[in-house]
Amino acid sequence: MALLFSLAGEAQGMPTYDNTNFISLVKQLIESGKQTANIIKTVQFLKTQKENIEKVNDVVKQLKAVREIGRNNQRLINVVQNDLRDILDSPYIKPDEVSRVSQSFTAIVENSLDTLDFIDEILSSDYLKMTDAERAAILKEKELESREMVSNITTRIKRYKDIISFRKMQDKINNRETEY
Repeated sequence: MALLFSLAGEAQGMPTYDNTNFISLVKQLIESGKQTANIIKTVQFLKTQKENIEKVNDVVKQLKAVREIGRNNQRLINVVQNDLRDILDSPYIKPDEVSRVSQSFTAIVENSLDTLDFIDEILSSDYLKMTDAERAAILKEKELESREMVSNITTRIKRYKDIISFRKMQDKINNRETEY
């Protein structure tokens, strides 16, 4: 019996390999490696697409800013053509005021033209090797400036019209006929 126990004890210590499980494990590892490689390729593709979307987004922002600046300049031109002519032709604006009003509006229009030239320079060249995002930021800033310009000119027009209206009313009061 002692011999029997000693043989059984040795048999338990010998390792046994299941080749089927080992081959299956290797196949799973290879498949997992392929999936990981595909995931890495997908992540790289998505990063590239995100960058492309950001570039397109920056270009769209640039186009919107340029369009808004163009609209603001058109409003400015319309105001100068219509309202300024009415103000300058008014008999209630004094001759010395005509030159000040003209200079004031001329300065605004020249600033507007300078802005358009600057925008043309930014868009037509590699202005200091700017990125699209940096270019969009500058254009957005110029858009805000053009809005301020339109607001400024609208306020001035309103102020001059109020002055004309006040002087007109004052003239009617001073020149009314009294019946005593």
